[in-house]
Amino acid sequence: METRLTASFLAVALAAGLTAAPAHAVPDTSVANKQGYNTDVIYQIVTDRFVDGNTANNPAGGAFSAGCTQKKLYCGGDWAGIQAKIADGYLSGMGVTAIWISQPVENITALVNYSGTDNTSYHGYWARDFKKPNLAYGTMTDFTNLVNAAHAKNIKVIIDFAPNHTSPAMQTDASFAENGKLYDNGVLLSSYSSDTSGYFHHTGGTSFANLEDGIYRNLFDLADIDHNKTQMDAYFKAAIKAWLDLGIDGIRMDAVKHMPFGWQKSFMAYVHGYKPVFTFGEWFLGENEVDPANHYFANKSGMSLLDFQFAQKVRQVFKDGSSDMTSLNQMVTDTAAQYSQVNDQVTFIDNHDMPRFKTAGANNRKLEQALAFTLTSRGVPAIYYGTEQYMEGAGDPDNRGKMTSFSTATTAYKLVARLAPLRKSNAAIAYGSTTQRWVSGNVLIFERKFGPNVAVVAINRDLVNATSITGFIAGLPAGTYADVLAGIGLGGNSITVNASGAVSNFSLAAGAVAVWQYTAASTTPTLAHVGPMMSMAGKTITIDGRGFGATKGTVMFGATAVTGAAILSWEDTQVKVQVPAVAAGVYGVSVKNAGGVASATYNNFEVLSGPQVTLRFVVNNATTTPGENVYLSGDKHELTSWSSAAPIGPLFNQVIYAYPTWYTDVSVPASSTVSFKFMKKSANPTVWEGGNNHTFVTPASGTATVNVNWQP
Repeated sequence: METRLTASFLAVALAAGLTAAPAHAVPDTSVANKQGYNTDVIYQIVTDRFVDGNTANNPAGGAFSAGCTQKKLYCGGDWAGIQAKIADGYLSGMGVTAIWISQPVENITALVNYSGTDNTSYHGYWARDFKKPNLAYGTMTDFTNLVNAAHAKNIKVIIDFAPNHTSPAMQTDASFAENGKLYDNGVLLSSYSSDTSGYFHHTGGTSFANLEDGIYRNLFDLADIDHNKTQMDAYFKAAIKAWLDLGIDGIRMDAVKHMPFGWQKSFMAYVHGYKPVFTFGEWFLGENEVDPANHYFANKSGMSLLDFQFAQKVRQVFKDGSSDMTSLNQMVTDTAAQYSQVNDQVTFIDNHDMPRFKTAGANNRKLEQALAFTLTSRGVPAIYYGTEQYMEGAGDPDNRGKMTSFSTATTAYKLVARLAPLRKSNAAIAYGSTTQRWVSGNVLIFERKFGPNVAVVAINRDLVNATSITGFIAGLPAGTYADVLAGIGLGGNSITVNASGAVSNFSLAAGAVAVWQYTAASTTPTLAHVGPMMSMAGKTITIDGRGFGATKGTVMFGATAVTGAAILSWEDTQVKVQVPAVAAGVYGVSVKNAGGVASATYNNFEVLSGPQVTLRFVVNNATTTPGENVYLSGDKHELTSWSSAAPIGPLFNQVIYAYPTWYTDVSVPASSTVSFKFMKKSANPTVWEGGNNHTFVTPASGTATVNVNWQP
């Protein structure tokens, strides 16, 4: 049955104070879907800056600032406060279906003085014990209550997690701060200056000169964890297991650019093997920065990323005016090719690490347009707390001010409330491909399409002049479509589409934002999302989409068919299936309904060889010529199966070991004999080292190092 949705009913309902019930009974849109977030809108909360729900847990003395006049100190926000805003409907009323909260672990309590200003760990990034709660936010019972309250309102809970470091420390001054001390459920493991077990790096602070420097040196003065230590590997996997057991639905990994790729892939293999949840990392990119290493990480690590390419371009176009709509459209095109799962990257317009989008005196419409673009584009949108209230602020700490208002009457709040639910009700916005339909320097009209579902979005960033829209062809069926945003003052209009898709000429008002949509039931299997995208034989993955039917069909992993009991559940919008015992490698996944009709293939699903450990490969005496680098390959899928075209590397040779010694950390199968060799690559043909293959037996868990000499 086809259903044509216009904004007229929605506008009337909202005007009457009614909200449509979200379709949480549909499996792919459910709060229980911990892998697929395409139908969600994330709301990022700096916990201490939101609501003070329990004044009894506010830090004492100089660590607390009443009224938050000193933004480097604690201001009193806590889990009870977040729970209160869940209870009163502020978040649900805005259409928020996931909250991302500050790292919940125990942080240092000492004041840290920088340039005469006292600083606290209100932000949650100065951890001391990853297995205990930050008591300024609440107790473990308070955290559990928050998770339960969120789930009762169909809201997922994402925690920040920062295993890169502990807290500020100085090698030469054990009295500075808390000396980077790390505890295991109250038991001291090590301090930074008395690190007899070598749990930390002691290689100085990074200059950000290159990727290696950023990984193996301290980020600023933070005590940097050495993830090549088995004890540290076990510690962080045990810590995340404890938080997963408390019911969290997602993880935001801090500073992924500053930790070894191999260890992080091993960590994600552990998470996906235990209780898989949607995970996204922070890899900062500046304006106009495009980094292939960023794309590689998103495509190969087992986690998604915060999409800084998206955010920086949106800010240039709508906030700064330094770029135009053609450039915005180009970014959408480019990133669709660069990211294997572009719809899994988390989009945003501001966060705690950059100035807020709204600046003093700026027109609110710019922010509203940026929000509208983000909420209707590919990816998983995240809204920074207070953006819907037009909060202002430059860099840290002004971008982390106390929440100023909880008004539901702002245009930005209403805009989010209109658009956020569409990710549940219109699969085109959640999962669709993007097509540009009309573009100029100031106007972009783009279309999202998934199966028979369509959404068309028009934005005129010129706040003074209207634009005449002619020659506009849409993928909408014939009919008249009301603007979803009608009635909240964004200047949109209805459109009329003829049988060939031609839209009657119209004038898009100055500063206007409009959304037109069409939904219909999918009658053939249309695959939308697979999660997680990295797993191993016997583990369960979740396939989201439309039109699968009510009767079990078949799931294909490449040429391997999975049927019967290995399909754990089958519903029209979601299938849960066990990964078959296929050889490790990369597969396309598709679904056939009970009638044998097949979906398109969802590519790049990685089957690992089994449980993973991290192995550091070191090769000595590998001298090279200018422009030449050392690479690695071996007999396992994780070692690229003897590929000389796409080996692992280039290896590093500056920080942990120095040239002519080279090294890299790789996630490899546990309890396995691996064979490997190194090679030199440049513009000239690849040169493999001589001799027999190196071999090594990997441990059952943890980490290890294999150190060999280059074989001429």
